[in-house]
Amino acid sequence: MATNRLRIADTPASSEPIGTSIRAPKTAELISSHLRRQIVRGELKPQDALPSEAQLMVQFGVSRPTLREAFRILETENLITVRRGARGGAQVTWPDISVAARYVGVLLQIQGTTIEDVSIARTVTEPACAALLAQRRTADDLADLRGVVADLLAGTGSGGVPDPVGWTRLSYRFHELVAQRCGNNTLAIQVAVLQDIVATHLETSISGNLSEPTQPRQFRLMLRSYVKLTDLIEAKDSDGAERHWRAHLEAAAKSMSRMVPLDRQVVDLFS
Repeated sequence: MATNRLRIADTPASSEPIGTSIRAPKTAELISSHLRRQIVRGELKPQDALPSEAQLMVQFGVSRPTLREAFRILETENLITVRRGARGGAQVTWPDISVAARYVGVLLQIQGTTIEDVSIARTVTEPACAALLAQRRTADDLADLRGVVADLLAGTGSGGVPDPVGWTRLSYRFHELVAQRCGNNTLAIQVAVLQDIVATHLETSISGNLSEPTQPRQFRLMLRSYVKLTDLIEAKDSDGAERHWRAHLEAAAKSMSRMVPLDRQVVDLFS
């Protein structure tokens, strides 16, 4: 009885290659990958000095140009800093959040994302951090939050308005603490990236308006909001902290919109 099943042996051999060609990694990439792995796993810690170039060249069996190419890869990732000269050498560093913010900012800018869009994302993620912090806060967390408020008050001038640079720095620090201390690293990094993008974009736009007559009132409202959030966190009122911080961020976005049209401002970190 005839059968129409096709046996493997009946299939004609194909002259086409299977898959795509695979490029072997360069030696410098292998070295940078090895060192990166040690840094990420904590085997090499921030401030640790790497062995000298001569030692590493012997260890990896490579030339100086190859080793320096590996160093350049790690430098672009902010995992090491390299100082040239007789007293130079490579030292492990801790990547700054601005590195991630810059890459994300590029993607957002390419897509024409507005600052309003980023601000909306913050109102979703940052209040969640406030809620988590209220659940797990420590005495040190509360002391640090209240310390920022005290520093803001100490920096006010005779007109009741702080130095613009100090205001921006300390306000950023308060938001940073809420995210960093929430106990969820993934959420904290997401919030920090969005915060850094907004802060970088608005720094020049907002700083020129800090002398307006409305600013003392805005500053007092901000301080009261910071104090209220800290009180809610101290009381472990998770729901209250989340609601309050969402309202705070929404009000802050509206205030910024009066100075800068956020719905028409595309993310721009390179002007």
